[in-house]
Parts: sequence; structure tokens; C-alpha cells
Amino acid sequence: MSDYLSATGLEVSFGGLRALQDCSFTVERGRITCLVGPNGAGKTTIFNVITGFLRPDAGTVSFQGTPLDGMKPQAIVAAGIARTFQNLRLFVDLTALDNVVVALPSQTGEEPLAAIFRPLHVARAQTRHREEAMQILQHVGLAARAGEFVRNLSYGEQKLLTVARGLATGAELLLLDEPASGLSASALDQIMDLLRRLQTEGKTLLVVEHNTRVVQQIADEVLFLHQGHLMARGTPEQIISDPALAEIYFGGVI
Repeated sequence: MSDYLSATGLEVSFGGLRALQDCSFTVERGRITCLVGPNGAGKTTIFNVITGFLRPDAGTVSFQGTPLDGMKPQAIVAAGIARTFQNLRLFVDLTALDNVVVALPSQTGEEPLAAIFRPLHVARAQTRHREEAMQILQHVGLAARAGEFVRNLSYGEQKLLTVARGLATGAELLLLDEPASGLSASALDQIMDLLRRLQTEGKTLLVVEHNTRVVQQIADEVLFLHQGHLMARGTPEQIISDPALAEIYFGGVI
């Protein structure tokens, strides 16, 4: 199976701190790959590099054989990669539906003259976008909350909404930054079920995750990052049962 996403020799420094050091890895199409490691290992930095929010000091990232070097975040989304953030970054004073609508590509609002000279066209497009957004909310289990302001949604529902926004971009590769953190047991089961369904539907997922239960249940492969360098890769069972990695990650206790 050929590499879908490939990172080679990534180097990132913040002042005297080396966040990534000769970091290389690959992600295969159609799989759920979990990126794990202790705090400060460089996991979010990798997401920032892949998605164009941060330019590496050295190294390259390629997606389906195309280098992403120098591309802006919007162009990377258009190429088929979308991400979520630890701090969610939702529009809390908009409804859940509107949060998904604004993530859809080809917004009519980007063409102000169209509203003046082609109002019926704009109205039809807006209706189509809202219908599409509603289908996405239905898919993630939030259709009943479509008209609710985001600030009134539970934390678990807000997590689902971040995934819905990623789906709205049409991206094939989803980078999810700690999608299970802070969730109740029932919300945790819901998000894990959603991620597995997305995989069966053809999505590829790269997931930063600390919860070992989640990693064991969803991951096809695990990448273990330590001090900005890929230290190990393998199945969840191989990574979690490795005593050297357990010492680094869990202080010797699984």
C-alpha cells in the first residue's frame, strides 16, 4: 500500500526549543492512525506543519505525492486535508447549523455582487448549503440540535460539531486533535463510533489522542512521538505493551 501522507525530516524550533527533530513518518489511506506521546512531544506542532499554520525549518510534507511546502491553510483544505483543534474554535454565537454552513466550500457570500445581480441564484445556493449542512449534522448525530446556539451545546456535542465542520470541507484526510478529551463515557462511545464509521466510508484519520482506551479501540497503527522525534510505530498492542515506551509515557504504569 503506497504512502498517502508522508513527512520527511521535519525540523521545527521555537527559540532554543526544538519541537520537532528529524521527524519522519507516513500515513496510509483508509486507516486510523493515532499519534501519541507525552505532553510536549510535538504532536500539535506536526498538525500545524501539515496544515500550513507553521512552516518547518527543514523537511517536507507530501499528500498523495504532492508537496505541501509553502501552501496556505486554505489551499491545503482545498487539497483534501482538514483539522480540528484542542480549543475547538467554534462560533459560539452562531447555531450548530450555521457553523457547518460556513465550513462548506464555494460560499455565495464570497461573491457580493452576486447578491445584487443574481439574487435568486444566491437564494437557491444558500438553501442548498443549509440542506447539505443538515445532512452532515444528521450524520454526526446532531440534527436535533441544528438550531441551537453553540454556546448552549454540551462539550461532547461541541466535539461532534468540530468533526462535522471538518466533513463539511469535503476533505479526505481528517486530522483530529484530541477528539475524546474531556468527554463523558456516553459521549466517548459516540465519538469512537463516529470515527469508525468515517473510516468505513473511506475517510483517512490521523488522531492525536491520550486516552489509551480510545487508541486501543480505534487505531490501526500508532505513531509514538518523543521529544519531537518518531520513536516507535506499531499496533496499539505493541506500543502500549512496550515497557520502554510505558516508562516514557506513563511513568512505568499502564
